[in-house]
Amino acid sequence: MSVSLSRRGAAEPFHAMDVLAEANRLRAAGHDVVSLAVGQPSDPAPRAVREAAERALRDSNVGYTDALGIAPLRRAIAAHYLDHYGVEVPQERIAVTTGSSAGFNLAFLALFDAGDRVAIASPGYPAYRNIMRVLGIDTVEIEEGEEGHLTAAALEAAHREKPLKGVLFASPANPTGAIIPAGELRAIVSFAAAAGISVISDEIYHRLAYDAPDVTALSIDGDVTVINSFSKYYCMTGWRIGWMVLPQALARQVERIAQSLYISPPAVSQVAAVEAFGATAGLDAIKQRYRANRDLLMRRLPELGFRLAAPMDGAFYAYCDVSRHTNDSMDFARRMLAEAHVAATPGIDFDTRSGHRFMRMSYAGSPAEIAEALDRISRWLG
Repeated sequence: MSVSLSRRGAAEPFHAMDVLAEANRLRAAGHDVVSLAVGQPSDPAPRAVREAAERALRDSNVGYTDALGIAPLRRAIAAHYLDHYGVEVPQERIAVTTGSSAGFNLAFLALFDAGDRVAIASPGYPAYRNIMRVLGIDTVEIEEGEEGHLTAAALEAAHREKPLKGVLFASPANPTGAIIPAGELRAIVSFAAAAGISVISDEIYHRLAYDAPDVTALSIDGDVTVINSFSKYYCMTGWRIGWMVLPQALARQVERIAQSLYISPPAVSQVAAVEAFGATAGLDAIKQRYRANRDLLMRRLPELGFRLAAPMDGAFYAYCDVSRHTNDSMDFARRMLAEAHVAATPGIDFDTRSGHRFMRMSYAGSPAEIAEALDRISRWLG
């Protein structure tokens, strides 16, 4: 029997996940693999989070919740914005989501129609581009240039060439870790507001900035859409729980779409996530380990001929120019995994034009793992 396939299914693969699958295959075959490939904390969720989940499983009927999430979690998120940023956000503008991935789906569906043009920075998280292409939205990739981040001037130039409907940026960014300076962030958001461009600010790596305070785009304009998650700083990747802060006019629209797409976010994860905001002492200790890993990579990678392509301001990534060694980052990643048993992500995930010259390395693991990976790469390169 023949099967009809849609053009939407031809989305680009996420090569980081392909590398992870091969690393897992090698581990299953008995090889000792060090992975710097996937942006995932190596620590479990905080104890208070895990204990709350245990209580929920033991004592409650785990069922559907409101499509936008349980009230205690929405209140906790609102309190977080006041405590951490000094920004008041009404609970009614907060939507709890099945990870930030669902947040992006909901934002794209609620804000844009097929054929709309939305700007994203390049290099950038590949799911932005892949999801929008599946939805028929045209992505306009703006090269970050020497600054290492999106600028208002570059956004204005892209809009002048052909009008944009939206712009999406992350700060700190994946794959570079670069942060948009506060003044530049204000200029981007202000220009977008004046030009009628909808803003989506990906703040999933907030609380993982090393030398500057977090600045939410909501502090500049209350009508931006912010997406965040418990995955990164809070060490809850597999719990699949995130959130959105929405313009008031968008809240009901997102709720209607979420009701049909997701019913509700995971109930146990919602109950557990309430406790995450009270666990910052332990989470900040993990962040200090990331800082030590970062310092090691900043010193060792250039010695290996891997030039840092952007400032490692935040998150837990180093984005490296490896053109001294290769002009094919996917082949380089495969060989490094097969021969040195070190997994890292090829830059073609993040930049369709220049990514063949770059690699991303995650330093969310232990200092011993990072040091071992660097030693293996050094021996492999000879």
